[in-house]
Amino acid sequence: MSLLNLPLFYVLAGIFLWLVALRIAADRAHPKRWGAGLFWALLGTVFLTGDRLPPVLVGYGVLALTVLAATGQVKASRAGGSSPAVRRAEADRLQNRIFWPAILIPATAVACTLGLSRVHFGGWRLVAPENLTVTGVGLGAVVATAAAWRLTRARPLTPVAEGGRLLQSIGWALVLPQMLAALGVIFAHAGVGAVVAGLVADTLPAQFPFVAVLAYCAGMALFTMCLGNAFAAFPVITLGIGLPFVVQAHHGNPAIMAAIGMLSGYCGTLMTPMAANFNVVPAMLLELKDKNAVIKAQIPIGLAVLTANILLMYFTVYRIG
Repeated sequence: MSLLNLPLFYVLAGIFLWLVALRIAADRAHPKRWGAGLFWALLGTVFLTGDRLPPVLVGYGVLALTVLAATGQVKASRAGGSSPAVRRAEADRLQNRIFWPAILIPATAVACTLGLSRVHFGGWRLVAPENLTVTGVGLGAVVATAAAWRLTRARPLTPVAEGGRLLQSIGWALVLPQMLAALGVIFAHAGVGAVVAGLVADTLPAQFPFVAVLAYCAGMALFTMCLGNAFAAFPVITLGIGLPFVVQAHHGNPAIMAAIGMLSGYCGTLMTPMAANFNVVPAMLLELKDKNAVIKAQIPIGLAVLTANILLMYFTVYRIG
């Protein structure tokens, strides 16, 4: 048994989302208060009770989230946050201390992984060993929130108000990475990897080791660009190209192939709007006129790193056993 575990932080996230939904529903100036409130309430319900609901019901909930997003219901409130003058005054007062809560999140996660996981009281552990790092991040978020309260002397509901404003600025893109990751798992179970393997065998001279490496790395990047998530692309492209051609046909090292293959997928992350949390959200939060400005700046870097990954894999995967 453990005092702190991942489901506990799912519950806290669900409660937070429900508070945000209630604030939106009560905001008469909100352009889509009922649709937006329902969106965040449904998402909060999945966090609160998703493991106890029938999977088919959760699936219908996900479809409802999609419909609400597609019909333009997930809008931000017209009410802004504090004025620029207030933010400037607070920045002058707090100075670099404002970064302390943010630093507490990774610091707590590291402490949880290295030390707190060993603390126990009889048969009770302080932190559950399962999903230790993610649990540490959740604990870090709680610690950071308490520290920010103390530091800024904010009102108790300020985290809900400001956190809700941030959620509304991000909008439906917040859930895109989770949905795309789930889509990758569905593709893998549906046998898409076998289809990819057949296409590669029919269209490319995969009997050459370099072509196998090129197909695998480029496939990881391209499929990640389509799905927006390298973790979703990995099982499909590895089963379809990596294992049958790089490992089995040419006796490549699977560990090297997997490591560099993931790096190649991350190159695709740099070059796609589907990776909304990395590429679209920053542009929205910075209020850039060009929503693709981040992607345009990253494309040369992504292509350069992808080229380096292809060469690195070719010169190592077949030679290091």
